[in-house]
Amino acid sequence: MRRNTWETMAEADRVALCSRGLEAIFDEDLKQSIGRIIDDVRAHGDEAVCRAMRDWDNVSLEPHQLKATAEELEAAAVDADVDAAIDDAIAHLRAFNEQLMLRAADWSFESEPGLTVGEKITPITSAGLFVPSGKASYPSVAYQLGVPAVVAGVPKVALVVPPMPDGSGRIDPAVLVVCRKLGITDVFRVNGPAGVAALGFGTATIPQVRKIVGPGSPPVACAQVEMQRYGVATMMILGPTESVVIADDSADPRLAAADLLNEAEHGTDSAVLLITPSASLADRIDIELELQLADLPAQRAEAARAALGANGGCVLVRDLAEAAEVANRWAPEHLQVAVAPDAEAELLDLLVNAGEILIGQHTLFSGGNFVIGCPASLPTGGFAHVSSGITADTFLKRTAVARADATALARMTPTILAMSRHEGFAAHSRAASIRQERS
Repeated sequence: MRRNTWETMAEADRVALCSRGLEAIFDEDLKQSIGRIIDDVRAHGDEAVCRAMRDWDNVSLEPHQLKATAEELEAAAVDADVDAAIDDAIAHLRAFNEQLMLRAADWSFESEPGLTVGEKITPITSAGLFVPSGKASYPSVAYQLGVPAVVAGVPKVALVVPPMPDGSGRIDPAVLVVCRKLGITDVFRVNGPAGVAALGFGTATIPQVRKIVGPGSPPVACAQVEMQRYGVATMMILGPTESVVIADDSADPRLAAADLLNEAEHGTDSAVLLITPSASLADRIDIELELQLADLPAQRAEAARAALGANGGCVLVRDLAEAAEVANRWAPEHLQVAVAPDAEAELLDLLVNAGEILIGQHTLFSGGNFVIGCPASLPTGGFAHVSSGITADTFLKRTAVARADATALARMTPTILAMSRHEGFAAHSRAASIRQERS
């Protein structure tokens, strides 16, 4: 692991450590390239979507082939253990999100005599789910996005996924199995950035949606950011993946190394950080990392070395309070706390910026990725400072509701008149005074 000591790092080095990945997403050349794809889809619809597939995925399809057929969805099958795993994961996600929905009920209260205020909570009208494919297949992303949307009650859900990287144009059967189990029938094989644009604009084949979510490569993330200019709501930002492990001398170095490699193997753009007050623990973890890296496929090992080297590494801190300070500034997608049990509660109180916090070495990242039921599509690139993971809440909106009677209006009228005069809105004032005259 690359190793730094937080106390002696220059501020510029701290900034560089914490700004991982964003330069790639907002690179000007990438923005222009993605902008051309977006403009093409806006102008030419399905034709442009098929063109992007030919240019970027080496797959030649006609517009009528973009949508997965009912027969494909019905025939899709996976090994029995994978099918059971999908059922297990969906059950946990349903349980978590159904609990959220119980807490998302309409509410109101009387804020003064005669004035009742509150909120009505409803699902958004439509959602587009982007499921990545390319480096690997991710049916887990399909259920991590699909279950919250279905539980929230979104009436129109469309899912886009790039075809498998073998040039066949096929969609991973596991993704289709997830969609079948969730009742999602609008499933499209589409290049990533073009798929995001197609969902935002709508084409003859792909329905237009109001919100698009899903993790992806820098081009996909860039496309989601750019589509905001056209009034599409997107989540900022989901990908590349990243994780932090905060560990003290009580941690098992073998398990810590395995958990660091969990997210590190995703790609050379991943970023993984160990934060510890113990240099001796870091030494022991380094030894374990070398042993475990030797067992990984070459491509995964290369990715892990980048994630723990140039992109991340180890930060030595004075104590766990400083560890929390570093973690909060880094604001990771995934955060595991591997410290002595009597230190967990105090450390948890200090941690505020993370997509998820997994407590203890039995609560492993892959458990969160696949089955625990908490959100696993989480903000990256430091956006855990201001946003959260994808849950049923992501697909809900809140509408304020108020009712005032004549007594409450009479009490509020002086405030309405004073503010109307101050801001120069005569009609605002008149709307209140005309009622005052009648009373």
